[in-house]
Amino acid sequence: MYQRLKSAYKALVPESVSRLFENPIRWLVSLPYRGNRYYCPLCQTKLNRFIVLEDGHALCPRCGSLPRTRRLWFLIEEILEQANDRLTILHFSPPASLRKRILKRITQNKLSVSYQTTDTAGEFTADLAIDLTDNDLPDDSFDLIICYHVLEHIEDDRKAISELFRLLKPNGQALIQTPFLAEEGKAKELPNITTAAQRLQHYGQEDHVRVYTVSALDERLKSAGFTTHIRKTPNGFSDDAERMQLKEVEFVIAANK
Repeated sequence: MYQRLKSAYKALVPESVSRLFENPIRWLVSLPYRGNRYYCPLCQTKLNRFIVLEDGHALCPRCGSLPRTRRLWFLIEEILEQANDRLTILHFSPPASLRKRILKRITQNKLSVSYQTTDTAGEFTADLAIDLTDNDLPDDSFDLIICYHVLEHIEDDRKAISELFRLLKPNGQALIQTPFLAEEGKAKELPNITTAAQRLQHYGQEDHVRVYTVSALDERLKSAGFTTHIRKTPNGFSDDAERMQLKEVEFVIAANK
């Protein structure tokens, strides 16, 4: 129901108007969901329930965060808490709710952190407009790169991965995630799958060009020079997983230079 209403809303309301009034609209939408049973760590809203999407994921009615975004916040928060010297972060296409949360933490804690974003989804005006496969950013520029649900959209993902490696400082880390197939083996990428309808059928989304397995993406990262650690969550914050409606099991690859 929510997704049908959202599609109808987007068809009727110009994007410029929608963006201008997004915050008050989300506030109004979230009112029936307010309560004490659940909690979104991004917008810090207490809820009686989340919106359950057709794919089963729990969407926050206040900020629009998904389980993977709420989980990612804890990984980033852990890094921010341990940051001593000046930390440089590049974040590819962050959800607006996560970007706001990160900037809020940096400001509140007066952290010596440079946080730069790129954005192709149009959720906000990004700091940088770059192509991950072709850009002129200097080598060894960032301590941390966050690349979530990006590589499955890129035709030449090996080039993109090599750029991630180039842009990282020595001893830097990239947090990488894509949709993953449940079974192990090779990535699913078929040369004859070219239309949006075919991609939706075979890859799960109209603008995806492949689906990785965890091992396939891990191998491509290692081939580019990374050392990797596959993080299978939940971890230390799993006691709150139900309250924040996180996914039961989630894979994140920490790729180190």
